[in-house]
Amino acid sequence: MSVGRARALRKAMSGQEVRLWVRLRALRTEGFHFRRQAPLLGYYPDFICLSRRLVVEIDGPHHEELEQLNHDARRDQVFHRSGFQTLRFTTRAVHEDIDAVMDVICRALNAASPTRPLRGHPPHKGEGRELS
Repeated sequence: MSVGRARALRKAMSGQEVRLWVRLRALRTEGFHFRRQAPLLGYYPDFICLSRRLVVEIDGPHHEELEQLNHDARRDQVFHRSGFQTLRFTTRAVHEDIDAVMDVICRALNAASPTRPLRGHPPHKGEGRELS
């Protein structure tokens, strides 16, 4: 996927993705920096916290189709082999209970040990503090 395609995906984010993005960006005050639709190991996941090796995906109805399920499973395997954890949520879950989604994400951030950035991804100032 090209950088232009990633930009187009960012502009076409669903309302649920935008709601979650606002909440993830607020975690910067706690020392966690998320990127959205940024390149990672040949893919462009929805949201990434590089310092905690956490990928957050928001799946719409098309993710229930067999071809998309297989694609998602291959992506998750690539991420897992590189030490990344993938959290997947449906657009419905984000819409109906974003607080529960954020609780799962914050628990995963706190459980993960800070890591050094991947080659080509510079560290971000303030990354790595624990959430209280």
